[in-house]
Amino acid sequence: MVANESDTFDIGGELTVHRLGFGAMRLTGEDIIGPPDDEGEARDVLRRADEIGVDLIDTADSYGPGVSERLIGETLDADRDDLVVATKGGLLRNTDGDWPTHGDPDYLRNAVLCSLDRLRTDTIDLYQYHRPDPDTDFEEAVSTFAEFKDEGLVEHVGLSNVSVEQLELAEDIVDIATVQNEYNVANREDERVLEACEDKGIGFIPWFPMGGGDLDERKDAVEEIAAAHDATPYQVALAWLLQHSDVILPIPGTSSVEHLEENVAASQLELTDDEMARLTE
Repeated sequence: MVANESDTFDIGGELTVHRLGFGAMRLTGEDIIGPPDDEGEARDVLRRADEIGVDLIDTADSYGPGVSERLIGETLDADRDDLVVATKGGLLRNTDGDWPTHGDPDYLRNAVLCSLDRLRTDTIDLYQYHRPDPDTDFEEAVSTFAEFKDEGLVEHVGLSNVSVEQLELAEDIVDIATVQNEYNVANREDERVLEACEDKGIGFIPWFPMGGGDLDERKDAVEEIAAAHDATPYQVALAWLLQHSDVILPIPGTSSVEHLEENVAASQLELTDDEMARLTE
């Protein structure tokens, strides 16, 4: 039976979730633009995730743009106490396939209202600054997120794509509940950021958690360990994340129910100490 058996983490010390969540970026059209080919299937993925114990859903206003948030708002109840819906603001999407940054406070104020509307909620559980904008003072942008929290528009504030130094700057302004940076078994460039999150009890959400299948020099080890467990390399990559640190909250994404169940089954896979060492060294 497929069920989310990952242990739990308290986001912001308050919102208890299973550590294996779901990233909803792929519930959109090609190149993350427009609606998916089959919106019914996208809703089935969300419903199935809910059924098998996935209680952390991560999205962003730039996915679609707006499409992923809308589908979540129409399919799930974002106000439920047993479901945490996280979204992000501060990044745009255009038809050229670019992701321009936009951290202007006036824009962010518009963006958070749009996200609230699409998610059909009065308060966003976790609202994350998607990527620092070089044209906007970082502390000014983070202060805007702090104001959203003070005004009750968001419950907790997170950051994405930040350095340790930026995390420390932000913490002087508002309590930071999570950091979402690229991180996986093959790419650990942000190990210092993860260590800072461990020290502070901050959730670390690794995007691209399976490296898109590009495991570089770890590929042979991952495949051999997968064969030993009758698992897939993707499941091994997820299991490694879950065992590597207690603050890691992987959010693998998919547009397929079958693939969703395969990802969640990784929460039942336990790697040996030797296997963990082989993948970590």
